[in-house]
Amino acid sequence: MYYQKSIEQTLNDCQTTKSGLSTQEALSRQEKYGKNELAEKKKESPFLIFLKQFQDLLVIILIIAAIISGLSGQLESTLVIVVVIVINAILGTVQTLKAEKSLESLKKLSIPKVKVLRDGQLCELNSNELTIGDIVQIEAGDVVSGDGRIIESASLQINESALTGEVDSVDKITDTIEQEVIVGDQKNMAFSGSLVTNGTGRYIVTSIGMNTEIGKIASMLNEAKDRKTPLQKSLDDFSGKLSVAIMIICAIVLALNIFLAHESLLDALMIAVALAVAAIPEALSSIVTIVLSMSTQKMVKENAIIKNLNSVESLGCVSVICSDKTGTLTQNKMTPQTIYLNNKLLEIDDLDSHHHDHNVLLKACLLCNNAVINGDQRIGDPTELALIDLVHLHTQNDPEFENTAIRQNELPFDSDRKLMSVSSLNHLYTKGAPDVILQRCTSILINGQKETLTERYKNEILQQNQNYANEGLRVLGFAYKDLDSNDIQLDDENNLTFVGLVSLMDPPRLESADAVAKCKMAGIKPIMITGDHVVTARSIAKKIGIYEDGDLSIDGQQLNQMSDEELDEKLTHISVYARVAPEHKIRIVKAWQKRGDIVAMTGDGVNDAPALKQSDIGVAMGITGTEVSKDAANMILTDDNFSTIVKAVITGRNVYRNIKNSINYLLSGNFAGIICVFIASLLLLPTPFFPVHLLFMNLITDSLPAIAIGMESGRNDVLKEKPRKADDSILNKSTFFQISYEGIVIAICTMCAYLTGLKGDPLTASTMAFATICLARLLHGFNCRSSQPLSKIGFFTNRSSIIAFIIGFALLHFILFVPAMHGLFMIHTISINQLLVIYGFALLPTIIIQAKKMLTK
Repeated sequence: MYYQKSIEQTLNDCQTTKSGLSTQEALSRQEKYGKNELAEKKKESPFLIFLKQFQDLLVIILIIAAIISGLSGQLESTLVIVVVIVINAILGTVQTLKAEKSLESLKKLSIPKVKVLRDGQLCELNSNELTIGDIVQIEAGDVVSGDGRIIESASLQINESALTGEVDSVDKITDTIEQEVIVGDQKNMAFSGSLVTNGTGRYIVTSIGMNTEIGKIASMLNEAKDRKTPLQKSLDDFSGKLSVAIMIICAIVLALNIFLAHESLLDALMIAVALAVAAIPEALSSIVTIVLSMSTQKMVKENAIIKNLNSVESLGCVSVICSDKTGTLTQNKMTPQTIYLNNKLLEIDDLDSHHHDHNVLLKACLLCNNAVINGDQRIGDPTELALIDLVHLHTQNDPEFENTAIRQNELPFDSDRKLMSVSSLNHLYTKGAPDVILQRCTSILINGQKETLTERYKNEILQQNQNYANEGLRVLGFAYKDLDSNDIQLDDENNLTFVGLVSLMDPPRLESADAVAKCKMAGIKPIMITGDHVVTARSIAKKIGIYEDGDLSIDGQQLNQMSDEELDEKLTHISVYARVAPEHKIRIVKAWQKRGDIVAMTGDGVNDAPALKQSDIGVAMGITGTEVSKDAANMILTDDNFSTIVKAVITGRNVYRNIKNSINYLLSGNFAGIICVFIASLLLLPTPFFPVHLLFMNLITDSLPAIAIGMESGRNDVLKEKPRKADDSILNKSTFFQISYEGIVIAICTMCAYLTGLKGDPLTASTMAFATICLARLLHGFNCRSSQPLSKIGFFTNRSSIIAFIIGFALLHFILFVPAMHGLFMIHTISINQLLVIYGFALLPTIIIQAKKMLTK
């Protein structure tokens, strides 16, 4: 590892010098190592994706039905079936082609230009032209391109939060690090995608493209397999069972017609085809897609962008949310908390620039600072930016302060001294770690007077520093002294006067605590996963309710020492993971998934991307999130608000309920059709429906009400329910009995109309059966809106259901009364009396079902 090697060893290993490579050598290495860019994942062709749509067993049954229908000479029915199959395949292909392209977006992290030494001269090149051995120069505001060993550092600080999750900038050094450390502690390395916040420096490029830390993350994204959502699994299971049931019933009906009714093989096959078409909910796939699409449009208005339609309903059974801390639960902005001054605690609002001691502290905060705020542009370390905000807050109307806060000379911060000092108008101001500051102080500023820094004062200051640390706060100490000259040396950082302490933190978002409380009410386990230190992470977790008494908090090293069995044993008790690497996040997500939980992972940094991909629901931040995290996620929060996830969970649970109601509606109607065909076969009667009738029912009269049911308004009280199990069947026992009961009622009424029509001729009977079951199923759409009766939920609360009924009613009557349609749909002209019979039998199932709901509720 290059961080464990000296500069000379690194130069030697990379076969370069501090003057950089020659242009010719660089070109030679580019041919050898390739460009500094990330590899793309090989994609399937659209044609192959299209072909895969025909692998579904239900689709295969429909294809067989189309072939048999064609052999029997019913070309119209064959054409309709083929059109349905192709349309569904096209819809599936289009949806698949919209899948996320995570690796492509990783390129956006590379800045277009970098400053490189070539032929001993500094020049600008495209970042993808970097190669191993190049010497790159960086300064504040630059984004690092390629990983490299730092060889020069002048107050160099780099913010690696996008990679490690830690908000504080890292002070970069050139010294060799002997021990083995994680990426976040490799202080002599620069990592691709990180932001330079302060100072200048140079580094040797040691890794490019897929070999950088970002490249390793890209590899993990490539290895992460797309996981099926609970609804997809449930529908796959349902399709398999339904296919088997259809084949068994068709075989029975085929045998009955051949051996009892003595039908020809072709005629018997046509009846079996009619039964298969009746049983298969052809529009199910399209309806689920449409309902999910409408839900995503609704969620956009609620600041949540869903990239994968099937992820909508998965939100409804999320049982664990693994959340990044920085920028997700917190504001991603260091903020001053309290001040320790004059040997007492002060609130931020208590500062007064006209008070001598306060004035000294504010000047120290402003002058010992390399950050820059220019309008909306904020450049520098987050902590130093927070100190400038503190000063501006209290000196806006104090021109004298600005006139006397003049920075003249600087002793830059370094990791050995842990101090930074500046001179201003014959005063020295010093900032640093509190314990280091105290070692340099001999006096303390109390109410404008310098008093001897006694042991009592020291102990009180150190105790306050410890109190701050226990609360997870970052603490800076400040001191000053009078000078004879503004020329300063390191020796001047002695015999200082202690001024005070400033505590800072990246505070929780105001809405985080409420969102966490709602998650727990909904039976969802919130977990914090961060690159920050354990104490800081645990403190924030306590404030927002993630960490409670009895919970555990561990860091990445402790996690490494745990076996999978030990982790599984403690998993439910660990609510905070700190100082974690990307592979740790994936391990945590997998551990929960192994227990059968549905895991959502939130994050905004590059380091979150693999876990976002591995999780069942990846949630990225839209404002602060990197393009990598956004493209790896299933959902993007456009307001970066953790509470938006709660709204999404409510929507997800309501969507699942609506989809389930839609499926119940489709299956009960289809079951009615199966019973009718089956009874007719048993009674040796002509088939009541032709395949084209059943396709019209399934695709037209069923689709519109099913979509309307999917648009039913949601309930907010769904948060009080526990998450459903991922393996819960969409067709459980109670649902099966409900579908059977409703299907039988519709079938009985349909057969009554059919038998009435048989007094005339078989085509009239078929027409009456077709019209009755169509109208009965249109009306049944109102029954399936809710488990509650219409009198309770309100008939007009879902206008879409009314519109769907009107359209379906109009289309049915268009077919019944327009002669040109009769040949295509095999319809016979009916009389007014027959129409009234149809209306009566079609309305009866809804009356019976509504009466039962009112009695049972």
